[in-house]
Amino acid sequence: MIIEVGITYLEMTNRSQLNPRRSDVDGLEIKRAELPLPEFNRFLYTAVGGDWYWVDRLGWTYQQWKEWVERPDMHTWIAYINGTPIGYFELDKEENYVEISKFGLVDSAIGSGLGAHLLTECVKRAWDMGPSRVQLDTCTLDHPGALHNYQARGFKIYN
Repeated sequence: MIIEVGITYLEMTNRSQLNPRRSDVDGLEIKRAELPLPEFNRFLYTAVGGDWYWVDRLGWTYQQWKEWVERPDMHTWIAYINGTPIGYFELDKEENYVEISKFGLVDSAIGSGLGAHLLTECVKRAWDMGPSRVQLDTCTLDHPGALHNYQARGFKIYN
């Protein structure tokens, strides 16, 4: 079976374009994974992406995950509520831009307003890495509200 997937590319070219949104959820913390652990990134990838057909990394070996997470310009940030991971994002710094390579929440956290808050924090941390732009992509298999969240935070579609 073949599934046709549409991909939308988005970018932000100036930090001032960010339209921040906060959440007042008690116990919310966003922390960087200072110690790269391939197993933890794989867990986050499947926990967040399982319902959205994130399959591009499912066949990765331990060594591939290790090489991915140990790159000095790849940062993983995790959102926790009262110590439990509820979402994450990966920032991948290239020469002059930062790509948000993965972003999302576990199913039970979707619809609570946490996605807008997490994306705000994600974009701030991406800009802190010193790029000339921040970019990401989304597709027709992602959560139906993903594109709206990206655009509401200030991302613009590009080709």
